[in-house]
Amino acid sequence: MSVARENFKVQALITTLAIVLFSIKLVAYFLTKSLSVLTDALESIVNIAAGLIGLYSIYVASKPSDEEHPYGHGKIEFISAGVEGTLITLAGLFVIFQAFTHLAQPQPVLKVDLGIILIGITGVINYFAGIRSIITGEKNHSLQLVAAGKHLKSDTYTSIGIFVGLILIYFTGWTWLDPLVAFIFSGIIIYTGYKIVRTSIAGIMDEADKKILASLVQILKNNRTENWIDIHNFRIIKYGSTLHCDCHLSVPWYLNVNEAHREIELLTTLIREKFGKSVEFFIHSDPCKEFSCQICTKQNCLVRQHSFIKRIEWTVNNIASNTRHRILGGY
Repeated sequence: MSVARENFKVQALITTLAIVLFSIKLVAYFLTKSLSVLTDALESIVNIAAGLIGLYSIYVASKPSDEEHPYGHGKIEFISAGVEGTLITLAGLFVIFQAFTHLAQPQPVLKVDLGIILIGITGVINYFAGIRSIITGEKNHSLQLVAAGKHLKSDTYTSIGIFVGLILIYFTGWTWLDPLVAFIFSGIIIYTGYKIVRTSIAGIMDEADKKILASLVQILKNNRTENWIDIHNFRIIKYGSTLHCDCHLSVPWYLNVNEAHREIELLTTLIREKFGKSVEFFIHSDPCKEFSCQICTKQNCLVRQHSFIKRIEWTVNNIASNTRHRILGGY
């Protein structure tokens, strides 16, 4: 199954599940008249809206690049995640408003036992659906699925709090706990929304993903060859599930075009083994310079002009630099 198809399938499952769970929570609300249950139901409405938006964004993101979008359509996922985060935040703010109203005028909570059962069931389903979405999203580098999964997990935590609150109300009869529980867990909803919006903005602004860069650096360090004298100006841009990588690779100056190209192919193959085929590379090969001898580990080099001093260990920071590596004070 292709990455795009798998992403669409999981998102469709999440959207369908959101509709089913919303129906269950709505029944629970009409039975109990509980504000905390309404909190859970409102978040499910957001799940439905976000799920439909997510389906469309994944469909658009899966389209191949064209003349108008040479880097593909993956950026739509960042916009979709931003909309979802905003909707989550607005739902949380609405619940806070309702909670203050109900704290001032407490309302009775009915049929608490049925509410406990229904909210418990939806919480368990949400949790496992969220885990599945996050695992698939991280594997396929889909921000939309990761955002949806985090939303479902936050929904689960909300359900747990509401579940506990309903149990306390059932045994104590303290109806004032209902708006208090709703108020507390609306904060979780708002924080989740903020984090999703923050991540989407980072993607739109092409903010460096240090986690992916660190993983790439480790792969390069573990498989470094003597012909890879230096790597610099390494950059990654995320377009949905597609990663666009470009860098400069310094190789011995006397390699012919075919030999230099083989080094580039070796590097790209290593990274694709980790990240799959959804990686595009733009690698420029540079000839080594005289000062490169001091950091070059190549054995039996017939044109070496200076003795080897030490190898520069690649890090997230120094491979991103737009300058060749060299020993300070060297040639």
